[in-house]
Amino acid sequence: MVTVPSTMLPLGSPVPAFALPDVVSGRTVRREDFAGRPLLVMFICNHCPYVVHIRKELLETIRRYTGTPLQVVAINANSTQTHPQDGPTSMKQLATDEAWPFPFLFDESQGTAKAFRAACTPEFYLFDETDALVYRGQFDGARPKNTVPVTGTDLRNAIDRLLAHEDPSADQSPGIGCNIKWHPGTEPEYFSQPYRP
Repeated sequence: MVTVPSTMLPLGSPVPAFALPDVVSGRTVRREDFAGRPLLVMFICNHCPYVVHIRKELLETIRRYTGTPLQVVAINANSTQTHPQDGPTSMKQLATDEAWPFPFLFDESQGTAKAFRAACTPEFYLFDETDALVYRGQFDGARPKNTVPVTGTDLRNAIDRLLAHEDPSADQSPGIGCNIKWHPGTEPEYFSQPYRP
């Protein structure tokens, strides 16, 4: 397992286009499905200990915004060539067992992950209703090997500000997690570039 930080896509960036299958429903989910509404895009996977560490609180956080304009999708881009345990069958089982209230999309080509400049799991991107990026980075400061409580405070604060039509905070910290498992020989150039604020 390689631990890496978010690349911190520039604030104001537009939502990259995507059209990916939801492993639970089988339908194709597209960026256009959420036009004109705030959108949270999460890069997660089944096995990553950084994701497992926050998953219960993450689901509670998402459920907290039921009934608000916020839309949510989760994307898994890990290569099944190297990590078959993160494939669509296991994804569907996890999302079904935990009754996830959002689509879980499989980025088999990894093209969507690269369009987002995603580097790790978990990684979060929050876009406003005009498709502009207002938050990217960590869920909170909790990690599997530290004592920081899992609260989701960073992401919750960003969502609350967005829904209240307040400007995003300039104080945003990169996520830290397992590297996305790229198909052999296809690691993107940005992935090896260290984060610099």
